[in-house]
Amino acid sequence: MAGNGEAPIPVGAKQEQDKKARSGWGPHQVWEETEQQAKKLKSSEDGEQQRKLPKRKIVLLMAYSGKGYHGMQRNVGSSKFKTIEDDLVSALVRSGCIPENHGEDMRKMSFQRCARTDKGVSAAGQVVSLKVWLIDDILEKINSHLPSHIRILGLKRVTGGFNSKNKCDARTYVYMLPTFAFAHKDHDSQDETYRLSAETLERVNRLLACYKGTHNFHNFTSQKGPHEPSARRYILDMFCEEPFVREGMEFAVIKVKGQSFMTHQIRKMVGLVVAIVKGYAPESVLERCWGEAKVDVPKAPGLGLVLERVHFEKYNQRFGHDGLHEPLDWAREEAEVTAFKEQHIYPTIISTERQERSMAQWLSTLPMHDFSATAHAAAGLGTKAPSSLEGSDGVGDSD
Repeated sequence: MAGNGEAPIPVGAKQEQDKKARSGWGPHQVWEETEQQAKKLKSSEDGEQQRKLPKRKIVLLMAYSGKGYHGMQRNVGSSKFKTIEDDLVSALVRSGCIPENHGEDMRKMSFQRCARTDKGVSAAGQVVSLKVWLIDDILEKINSHLPSHIRILGLKRVTGGFNSKNKCDARTYVYMLPTFAFAHKDHDSQDETYRLSAETLERVNRLLACYKGTHNFHNFTSQKGPHEPSARRYILDMFCEEPFVREGMEFAVIKVKGQSFMTHQIRKMVGLVVAIVKGYAPESVLERCWGEAKVDVPKAPGLGLVLERVHFEKYNQRFGHDGLHEPLDWAREEAEVTAFKEQHIYPTIISTERQERSMAQWLSTLPMHDFSATAHAAAGLGTKAPSSLEGSDGVGDSD
């Protein structure tokens, strides 16, 4: 008996098998029925075991290249525009972290993203909060069902009521652009041999510093009027780093840290400084932007925008050292974050810029803007976003 290689039939199934045999069922039919019962029993046991796993509130540190995606946020019921969350939710279900119905209704797992990055925008430090089953080797299993340009780099337990959007104190974005964007308008706008001088870099940083502090940024978005309180935003820092050369073309990275950003805000902040440095707009236009009148502010391309980091300073002060939770600083994951940027984000920006010439094409539109006069004051001032702060708390830039 030990050598026949057949597994013993459960007692209940054996009795049912004998009954079916006496009723005229053939051996083949009896075996199929027994096999189905065994599968149902195993499935029931697996489901019971999964339900017994602890379901805990966690945060995931995400990095992704946004090219080819219509933003971060999932549009349930719409398969026309693929988003980062479509791939993430699929991986969570397939890895066994969440039940399938949680993927269909993300509220069931208390899902919240820290920043709703938009079409084509990448991230090196996105953070999402959700409730999952804490299965073994959870990061490896989730990543095994994700494409290489989307990675989960870290996981931490957080308090039960944690919400990654509401608990975020500030967001840091970077904007990577070819330095010929800062060349004077009389210079060839597509000259890849252009190199940014120390004097021009100093001027760029002087202009970027004008954004620091609290200002009325209604002219840097299409969603807000000058009297809406939510148009006032606080910028902690903004500066341009030293340029570097990749594949024969010089690039620079502008870094900006703020509490939150409105739709198009960062791209318009960059766009206006580029227009001033190139000689299309006077420096005085910056001061006029804080006033009530509508100013024509150009919007730089979305290609170079990257969500670099999100900050949870107040949460870390309260819970980061309570003995139960870790601070959300991701210092241990820094090397992986840097490697992902070098492997997936920066090369994509560089190759796409070379192929599509998005910056060069946008620069050619700057002469069409009228910086000497304000735009029609009535245009769009009464338009409001669906919610006063939705789409602004960490949205970064939207298209």
